[in-house]
Amino acid sequence: MEVNKMLSELRTRWQKPTPPFFQKLGQLGMILAGVGGAILTAPVSVPTVLTTVAVHLLTAGVIISSISQVTIDSPIDKKTD
Repeated sequence: MEVNKMLSELRTRWQKPTPPFFQKLGQLGMILAGVGGAILTAPVSVPTVLTTVAVHLLTAGVIISSISQVTIDSPIDKKTD
């Protein structure tokens, strides 16, 4: 049942507005993923080092964009003693 609760929370977060900083961070992630994907799908032979960098760019871009999408603006609950 814990998995269903987590999926429900993710669905709820996905539909809420994203703060401006994380919108820009998500766009940066999409640019990184696009550059990495473009290098990987290039019709010419590229050096192994460049291919490795492209894979890392693609991975980092996808992760940054995904995390930025589920970030919401909410106040932190503070405990009062």
